[in-house]
Amino acid sequence: AISELPDFVILAQRIAPSVVNISTTLNPALPRSSLRQGFPSLDEKGAEAFQHRGLGAGFVIDHDGHIVTNNHVVEDAVAITVKLSDGTEFQAKVIGRDPRIDLALIKVTKNEKMVPLVLGESDKLQVGEWVIAIGNPFGLRNSVSVGIVSAKRRQLGLGVFDDFIQTDAPVNPGSSGGPLIDLSGRVVGVTTAIASDTGANTGIGFAIPIDLVKRMVPTLKEKRASRTGWLGA
Repeated sequence: AISELPDFVILAQRIAPSVVNISTTLNPALPRSSLRQGFPSLDEKGAEAFQHRGLGAGFVIDHDGHIVTNNHVVEDAVAITVKLSDGTEFQAKVIGRDPRIDLALIKVTKNEKMVPLVLGESDKLQVGEWVIAIGNPFGLRNSVSVGIVSAKRRQLGLGVFDDFIQTDAPVNPGSSGGPLIDLSGRVVGVTTAIASDTGANTGIGFAIPIDLVKRMVPTLKEKRASRTGWLGA
C-alpha cells in the first residue's frame, strides 16, 4: 500500500510565526569571506551583491526574544533587522557568537508576537525521514521547502565537530540560519551550507544538529567563550 504524504500545509502554518527573516547592514570596510563559508559556492558577483545588505534567517527559541541563526549571517553587522511572517519588524542585537561552529544568538525586545519553536532531538533522526526547511533564499522571505534526511554525521573535513545533517530539502543563499523541522514540528537542525558549483541548490544541503545547538545556547546567552573545537562551516 502507498502511504499518504504528510500534511505539510498545517505544519508550515504552525511554524511560520516562529521563523524570522534577518537583514543586516554590514561594515563595507570588512571582507565578507564568511558569507562564502556559509554557502561556499556563492560566486563573486553574488557575494558583492550581499556586501551591504546581508540576508539570512533564524528562529525564535523562547518568549524573551532570543533567536538562533548562523554566525555568518550577523558577523560584522552594524545593524540587524528581524522581520516576522506578519511583516512586523524589530531591531536586534547580538548576544553571543561562535564562529567555529557558525552559530549566533541574537535578541529582540520581548514581545507577545514571539512564538518559540520546540527544539527536538537530532540524534533520533533517521535517514529517509521527512524534513522541512524554512528560510529567506535570495531574499524571498518565508520560503518553505521539503525533503528528507539524506545522511547523518556527514563529515566534510572541516574540524573535530564536523557532524552535519545532510538533506535534499532545497536551500539556497539566504536560507542560512533557518530551521530544519521534523514532522512533529520540532527543530532538528540549523541550515548552514550547500554543496554546489553554481551557487544554487543541487540537492545537497547541510544543517548543524540541534543537539549541538542546545548545548551551545546557554554559553551564548552568557556571552562566554566557547570551548568547542574548530568546525568552520
